[in-house]
Amino acid sequence: MPDRDDRRKELLDAAERVVRRDGPRASMNAIAAEAGITKPILYRHFGDKNGLYEALADRHSTALLAAINAALSLPLGRRERVEAVLDTYLSAIEAGPEIYRFLTHPDPTAEGLTPAGPLAPTLRAIADELSRAVYDELDLGPEAPVIAEAWGRAMTGMVLAAGDWWLETQPVPRERMVQILADLLWGRLAAAGDRPH
Repeated sequence: MPDRDDRRKELLDAAERVVRRDGPRASMNAIAAEAGITKPILYRHFGDKNGLYEALADRHSTALLAAINAALSLPLGRRERVEAVLDTYLSAIEAGPEIYRFLTHPDPTAEGLTPAGPLAPTLRAIADELSRAVYDELDLGPEAPVIAEAWGRAMTGMVLAAGDWWLETQPVPRERMVQILADLLWGRLAAAGDRPH
């Protein structure tokens, strides 16, 4: 008989299959049916739908954060590294669009993003990583801490909103979208001198 952790993983696998099929409209009933259990058993494992959202967000956030950190660590020029980070994020949402929609649009009847939803901790972590990278690598003068923090959060919000629009409309291939976003960032970011090492 599987232990609680194994059972939870099986239930998350079932939930992920339903979410990949149904997106934000995935119901606890459908997930329970996919797992071959009753809804009360599903609630026992996750508490409620928010608990399930958080568990799925944790599962996908770990991989996304690791990939973004890897892109930030690449030994590339500044522009190429910016493009690598942008491509990492857009690739992740493109690979699992319904998972992304489930985590950023938890209420399918509401319009627009829900940045305070299950993905919020991941977005804060991404913003923290970007802020740290900006602060560590760019000479931004005496206001460096506040500029780095503001830029990290602004870049995260920009890419979230632009990525959401891009995923819904697909106006250009991912590679072109990466270039478009990198071009927007390529103002003062490009002009700032490197921090002496």
